[in-house]
Amino acid sequence: MNILYTILIGFAVGLVARALKPGRDTMGWIMTTVLGVAGSMLAGFAGHSMGWYKLGQVPGFVASVVGSMVLLVIYKLLTRS
Repeated sequence: MNILYTILIGFAVGLVARALKPGRDTMGWIMTTVLGVAGSMLAGFAGHSMGWYKLGQVPGFVASVVGSMVLLVIYKLLTRS
C-alpha cells in the first residue's frame, strides 16, 4: 500500500510541477509520475538529511514540487531536439 501512496503523491507532485513550470510539456502521465516520484525522493532525502522538516509536513510537499521542477528542467534539456 505504501508504494501505491508514493505513486499517487508522485503523480500529484508531477502535475503541480508541470503546471508551475512555464512552457509547453508534451510528456505523458507515466513520465509525469516518474519525475514526480523522483523529485519527491530527492527532496525528501535532502530535507530529512539536513533536518529542514519531518515526514508529512507541508514544507516536504513544497520541496517535492521544487525537486520535481528541477528534474523537469533537466529532462527538457536532455530531450531537446
